[in-house]
Amino acid sequence: MKGPLFYSKILLFGEYGIIKDSKGLSIPYNFYNGALKTDENPSDEAIKSNDSLKRFVTYLKALDEALVKFDIQTLQKDVEAGMYFDSSIPQGYGVGSSGALVAAIYDKYATNKITVLENLTREKLLQLKKIFSEMESFFHGKSSGLDPLNSYLSLPILINSKDNIEATGIPSQEVEGKGAVFLLDSGMVGETAPMVSIFMENMKNEGFRSMLKDQFIKHTDACVDDFLKGDIKSLFKNTKQLSKVVLNNFKPMIPQQFHELWKKGIETNDYYLKLCGSGGGGYILGFTENIDKAKEALKGQKLEVVYNF
Repeated sequence: MKGPLFYSKILLFGEYGIIKDSKGLSIPYNFYNGALKTDENPSDEAIKSNDSLKRFVTYLKALDEALVKFDIQTLQKDVEAGMYFDSSIPQGYGVGSSGALVAAIYDKYATNKITVLENLTREKLLQLKKIFSEMESFFHGKSSGLDPLNSYLSLPILINSKDNIEATGIPSQEVEGKGAVFLLDSGMVGETAPMVSIFMENMKNEGFRSMLKDQFIKHTDACVDDFLKGDIKSLFKNTKQLSKVVLNNFKPMIPQQFHELWKKGIETNDYYLKLCGSGGGGYILGFTENIDKAKEALKGQKLEVVYNF
């Protein structure tokens, strides 16, 4: 048995900002995916995933039934029979590994689910986000619900504010284009919860709060608008500013060995780096107007292109 595939996601813009109502733009990333599965001879990975699912089932039982109802009996039976989440999505890399799992469980076991085929009004999208937020909090302590939403719908999602989200279209890719968004592998796993708590701690500081509002959110919102309009010139101008703000104010979220590379990108304009998810490891997101130049400047780094301009 193998269930339908659920994909990873990339939050292009909005990490941390969306906690404080900035805009955000999240796109599905089909390179990685996962599905619910049962095997005759499970691997160690499968057994570990199955154990985690057992704990997840206990957690789901306690969720408010007014919000979401599951066929717990079937779910429990399947998990007892060894069901696990077979996934190529790297964990702790900021590309939504738990989000895809949450989407898969909701898709298969929610009893009155909102489906992708119906008319997705703003109310329905917010309802789904709320459900997913509650479900995914099992893994992160606090979740916005965006990762599972992206994975479930497999559509780009535009976050205008906390209570205003919509499925959106993004400009089609220029396959031959030199401009690119790419992922840089930091080679280490990032943990979401400690990074978010550093951020929350910083939020108690008035200087940090005003930097977030006057610089970080301002440039994040501008990047989202530029990207959706296809205004590449302005996009790179704003991404450079955003990269600077992150380097100056989010140092703990950037793995130590990338501080110099980050700075070098801003100084040479060969590429600009930004956080992918909560940071602390996993992937770093890069933007460049010339992918050949960026590859040359980042020689020796593991780099994969996710979108071409």
